[in-house]
Amino acid sequence: MIKKIKGVSVLSLIFSVALCVSGCSAAAEAGGGTETEAPVSVDDVKVSDSVSVYKDDDDCSVVTMYLTVSQGNGADNTNHTWTDLNAYSVYYYEEKGIDRYKVEGILQVGDENGPVQGQFGYGEFAPNCIVQIRGATSTRSPQKSYKIEINKNEGYWRGQRTIALNKHVYDSVRFRNKMSYDLLKTIPGAFSARTQFVRLYVKDLTEGDKNAQFEDYGLYTQVEQINKTYLRNHGLDEFGQLYKATMFEFLNYDAIKLSDDPSFDREAFESILEIKGNEDHSKLIAMLADLNNYGIPIEEILDKYFDEENYYTWLAFQMLTGNGDTTSQNFYLYSPQNGNKWYFISWDNDDAWNYEEDIAYGGDTDGYRYTKGVSNYWGSTLHQRVLKSEECRKKLDDKINELRQLITKERLTEMVEKYASVAEPFIASVPDAMYAPHTVDEFRSILQMIPNEIEHNYEMYKISLDSPMPFYVAEPVFTGDKTMFTWDPSFDFDGESVTYKFELASDYLFNSVISVQENLSVTQAFTERLAPGQYFIRLTSRNESGMTQTAMEIYQGADDVKRYGIIGFNVLEDGTVQFGI
Repeated sequence: MIKKIKGVSVLSLIFSVALCVSGCSAAAEAGGGTETEAPVSVDDVKVSDSVSVYKDDDDCSVVTMYLTVSQGNGADNTNHTWTDLNAYSVYYYEEKGIDRYKVEGILQVGDENGPVQGQFGYGEFAPNCIVQIRGATSTRSPQKSYKIEINKNEGYWRGQRTIALNKHVYDSVRFRNKMSYDLLKTIPGAFSARTQFVRLYVKDLTEGDKNAQFEDYGLYTQVEQINKTYLRNHGLDEFGQLYKATMFEFLNYDAIKLSDDPSFDREAFESILEIKGNEDHSKLIAMLADLNNYGIPIEEILDKYFDEENYYTWLAFQMLTGNGDTTSQNFYLYSPQNGNKWYFISWDNDDAWNYEEDIAYGGDTDGYRYTKGVSNYWGSTLHQRVLKSEECRKKLDDKINELRQLITKERLTEMVEKYASVAEPFIASVPDAMYAPHTVDEFRSILQMIPNEIEHNYEMYKISLDSPMPFYVAEPVFTGDKTMFTWDPSFDFDGESVTYKFELASDYLFNSVISVQENLSVTQAFTERLAPGQYFIRLTSRNESGMTQTAMEIYQGADDVKRYGIIGFNVLEDGTVQFGI
């Protein structure tokens, strides 16, 4: 693909500069003496999202889609019923080691009266797409999200062949993800995605009922899939590298190898990063090698491998919106084919905008949440190295304050009111009302909370800067008649000394305490040798200013409350340890 700068393609620009250099050199030899600059590299070209791709978007319109599903054939795994497709979570497929069930479908776009002439799929009688469930944890819910793959030669819907319909089952207002994307498309340095409210109707022919009627499946949000088509539509390099983070903390992973390496294991690679673009991984490997070489200053790493405006914008936005599930997943990395720089693209913002709701409705309220502010990103090599640099923290702080001026409470209030006018009728009626986590009155109360989120998360960001950083706990080790517990040191930005409180109990509520050791200046503790049984560790650090932090562990008990800084383990009869239960 050829990028454009203000209407001029990069290829044309470089060609023109080359001609200029050649011509001017000739002129110089003839006595002209004119000097020219060398051609720019790809890394010197400003890469940004295309504003024009969003020009026709109506943020609060609802598109009506009709999906007629039928059984296909075993060759493409579509020989299943709609009931079976919706019956299982992704974990069922992982356990069985099989691909997700699929069905064939006829996708048609219309209005409340049915498919409309001139819209996608009108008049179709043969399948034009393949359908499967999408998502991870959300697939456990009775309401499923769907991935609709339009068949080749069947055209595109809004320039896309892959249509992701998200139910947002864990979002009580059903528009948090969309609101984030609609904000991102107005923020310099950010990459966004097109979104659309969708009302879905499904007719199930998979079990042979020829008289089946369309059934209302309620409100969905369609989110543009990040793939090569996305790159092309957004004015980016469709031949570039594109990865989706699965469990990626910017380490030097053994599984990340060149695709022509004899020991290359695609499944192992994609357990860390899903490959969505160019299969040449040399640039990724070089970046990770330099990033994990602590002899190279992080400032040099950022300058060589990352676009600073994009990086700080992405990180600041996640912190201010409270989208905590972005340390190792829920983002894409993109790099133009002939450049070195990497760009962050946001993905899945469902965890954002929920601070007040969590508190009001019994969410994650036990202890200080390291998942807010800078501490949330301490487990990533890239982010940790950036945050340890005072110069880099200053740039992040500047970006956070810049975004606070763009994303004001007044702006959020206006957006929430518009989205609520779309979502509330669905939340108050079947089928969505059957699965709504709150009443309509509670829904309206939560709407009032969302515009406060930016300032709440800004305060958590400031607190995190004054607090020690979270740390990992190692597996207990038996040494003679003692049990030794160790953990990583906690880092303090102001250089204050840090002490630790170690607690050991036989229950996660710490009612049956075995040992409490406070004011430890070292990262280890000892107890008597533990007998077989179940145990729980709770670790807290404290700096000289009295600010505290927990270990980077979370235990979720039978009551479903997340307890920070706690990790469980079993001592078995043979003396071995099962750590991290």
